[in-house]
Amino acid sequence: MAVIIYTESEQGSFKKVAFEIASYGKALADQTNQKLIAVTFNQADSSELGNYGVDQVVNITGAFTESFSAKKYAAAIAQVTKQHESSLVVVSSSADSKYLAPLLAVKLSASYTSNVVALPESKEPLTLKRTCFTNKALSKVTSNQAVNIIGLSSNAFGIIETQTSPKQSEVTVDEVSSTMKISAVEKVTGTITIADADVVVSGGRGLKGPENWHLIEDLAATLGAATACSKPVSDMGWRPHSEHVGQTGKPVASNLYIAVGVSGAIQHLAGINASKVKVVINIDPEAPFFKAADYGIVGDAFEVLPKLIEKLKAFKAA
Repeated sequence: MAVIIYTESEQGSFKKVAFEIASYGKALADQTNQKLIAVTFNQADSSELGNYGVDQVVNITGAFTESFSAKKYAAAIAQVTKQHESSLVVVSSSADSKYLAPLLAVKLSASYTSNVVALPESKEPLTLKRTCFTNKALSKVTSNQAVNIIGLSSNAFGIIETQTSPKQSEVTVDEVSSTMKISAVEKVTGTITIADADVVVSGGRGLKGPENWHLIEDLAATLGAATACSKPVSDMGWRPHSEHVGQTGKPVASNLYIAVGVSGAIQHLAGINASKVKVVINIDPEAPFFKAADYGIVGDAFEVLPKLIEKLKAFKAA
């Protein structure tokens, strides 16, 4: 028996979320007196997982592993889960994992609980705490299924180092048929991705035009943050759609989210509610974002941001 985790990677490097999943999986394995097995795909070096409590790494190889396919990855993870007679599988809340998890649940006849924020409160029956209503509330979910898939909410558990020496093994999985064909993959390089960022700096229409976006980029560079934007900004072509956060864009669960010139429409707030600390800078004291923010600055972004960047650089230098 073992706890199975799916550790995501890209271009040979583990994503930050993989280490949080490993940390959670280790705590779950200790809680249930089981070993922790990580499933990787086409990963030549998995030794880094030994820093986070993994006991064994099963690396899936095959032609299909070069590009993510939810159907094919789910079939491979299901095979490993059945081989080890596992009853607990942990995945992240990334877009890939949210696509993969329901397919995996079908293959394993398992229960899938998404947006989980803590270790199980009970093992028999399995009782989990999760967020609901776009992170505005918490609920407890009880499952009586023999196999359970836990979707851990981003930044809910944190990264905890536990040194182990994981055993390495490789498994070649037969090709799984799929009607989806990947014709091309375009990736943004050289920037911090929204999904992996601890800090996100977001801009809205209050920036008045793309020519002023250097203020957002300067603040982000000072903080080592990712840049994001509201839907109107991406719709107007000021910024790429890959930076659009909100209910219809990318969800954000950063430790710090700074919104500059963003009014705070309900669709935007729904996508960033999982962030731990929210800061808003807006000239309009009646902007809806102030009701959701932990800290707020009422002021002109063109006056506030240069002073804020100057103070932050001085603080870092000191």
